[in-house]
Amino acid sequence: MAPALGAPAEVQDVAAEPIGAGLPASLKATREGQVAFLALDRAAKRNALDDSTLFGLEAFFRTIPDDIKVVILSGNGDHFSAGLDLGELTERTVAEGIVHSRSWHRAMEAIEFGPVPVISVLHGAVVGGGLELASATHIRVAEESTYFALPEGQRGIYVGGGASVRVPRLVGMQRMRDMMLTGRTYGADEGRILGFCDYVVPAGSGMEKARALATRIAANAPLTNFALVQVLPRIVEMDPASGYLTEALMAAIAQGDAEAKRRLEDFLAKRAPKALHV
Repeated sequence: MAPALGAPAEVQDVAAEPIGAGLPASLKATREGQVAFLALDRAAKRNALDDSTLFGLEAFFRTIPDDIKVVILSGNGDHFSAGLDLGELTERTVAEGIVHSRSWHRAMEAIEFGPVPVISVLHGAVVGGGLELASATHIRVAEESTYFALPEGQRGIYVGGGASVRVPRLVGMQRMRDMMLTGRTYGADEGRILGFCDYVVPAGSGMEKARALATRIAANAPLTNFALVQVLPRIVEMDPASGYLTEALMAAIAQGDAEAKRRLEDFLAKRAPKALHV
């Protein structure tokens, strides 16, 4: 039986077990109950993203076990991710460059439009491709050490992992343009105000906050989480008339679900807990 509305899911006090067989050495994956934990594990490279890691990310998010409700994505070491591994930049033709960029897009799309909500825990550098990766997640928890940057403009290159689409949706086109033209960086507190992240927490407490959020998210009705991951971002891209119709359809589907009816009955009978502050 699913937990009552707002009740904590069984995600804590459960022994961690490895998942994601076949992942590259740069990724470490475990699960605890309904929550999966995926960590970038190239600390010596500041978790720079090479092709092997990107292909591993895509494979992981396309093969998440059906009973996983939330994924927490983090980076081992002092940084979340310093972006593209520049050591992998090679002489490519225009056609090869397009194919390579599209491979990044597929990996990020597997996260943004995957089967479950993804929480990223950020610290240190969230730079270039690292910001592209973070922006593909659904909730971003930043520790105080976090800083955001898009240094590609100073390196003579251009973003290729989806930043042109996702970052302006978070903070606006002009802010992204300024960052790339000037090398401007933003810290965690500014980042929360501007939209780079949703929460700012003290150093070392990002995972604790992410676990608490995951507990709340895993307790939601599956159709609600599906709507928020798959439907809401697409409604935002629609013309208003199409958006209103799609919202009506999703609302009817969700409220017609047996789980939603049970939760509403619990609420009306005062068996469900009241809303809590996050």
